[in-house]
Amino acid sequence: MLKHADIWSAIDRLAQENGLTASGLARRAGLDPTTFNRSKRVTREGKPRWPSTESIAKILDATATSVGRFVALMRPEQPSPARRTVPLASLKEIRGLHFDASGHPVGDHWDEISLPEVADPHAFAVEVTEKGLEPVYHDGDILIVSPSAAPRRGDRVFVRTASGDVLIRRLLRRTAKRIDLQSLAETGDEVSLRGDSIISLARIVWVSQ
Repeated sequence: MLKHADIWSAIDRLAQENGLTASGLARRAGLDPTTFNRSKRVTREGKPRWPSTESIAKILDATATSVGRFVALMRPEQPSPARRTVPLASLKEIRGLHFDASGHPVGDHWDEISLPEVADPHAFAVEVTEKGLEPVYHDGDILIVSPSAAPRRGDRVFVRTASGDVLIRRLLRRTAKRIDLQSLAETGDEVSLRGDSIISLARIVWVSQ
């Protein structure tokens, strides 16, 4: 039987797995930071209040967590699913590595890293090795990139261009002909690129900081 307390506990554990508070998890998912506050879990009359399916869907998407994993978090006494490895390269090295036409990493020059379950079987990891992404990302942070997750306005994205550049930016807008990006640095500089100059545009779904 599904219990009210189990759902809320799973949300708390999901936040902990991602190094976040419940408020931080809500913020990452684009929700109001108070969505998962203790005070929101009961009504004024003291009756249990259930989180909406929409808010759950958003936090699963924001953390690249499967429904199966979320169910397991409701029953922590059950063994956790095995962690999987994903291809890993530093931001400096990745420019020389290979991808297929769909933006999936290929070849045997990639390193590997073990991480919690990631829904996208083609996800890969990028280690930040420069200061140009501060204050959002710092040297040593591990970014998980999902080629299968459709980027949305405001998302942080991994971009590869036809000229060989690799960019970590925020997606501002996307039209049939152009893609507008914003720097993560404090300057927040914007750049507009022709759509045909971009080989791949993938969403960053998780970061280990």
